[in-house]
Amino acid sequence: MNIALIAHDKKKELMVDFCIAYKAILEQHKLFATGTTGTLVMDATGLNIHKFNPGPMGGEQQIGGMVAYNELDFVIFFRDPLSARQYEPDVNSIQRLCDIHNIPFASNIASAEMLIKGVERGDLEWRELVNPLFNKDN
Repeated sequence: MNIALIAHDKKKELMVDFCIAYKAILEQHKLFATGTTGTLVMDATGLNIHKFNPGPMGGEQQIGGMVAYNELDFVIFFRDPLSARQYEPDVNSIQRLCDIHNIPFASNIASAEMLIKGVERGDLEWRELVNPLFNKDN
């Protein structure tokens, strides 16, 4: 599976904690992240992550491009709901693209845990049928 990890500044520590807790599952998949989030997670976990630019420098748009081409199997985007106005366009754009391509999207720890446990059980294997060529190398 191809999994994207994005976290707003106030949620980066939560993303690191999530990745530490689910490292055994995440290390079996191909991970993508915005620059700062990816660096923090790699430093804390040792996971191999393809890092894009930091979010404000276009990283969220780079991940959005992968979503637009249906190249991701799910997206975890821990957003800061208390600073929603500032970040809302970023979240809405990626979430809209996920909805178009039926890509599961988690915006909080509860939904992210359900998705990651679903991956562990094989509940998302249907994604391999949606885009078998892109997932062939996983």
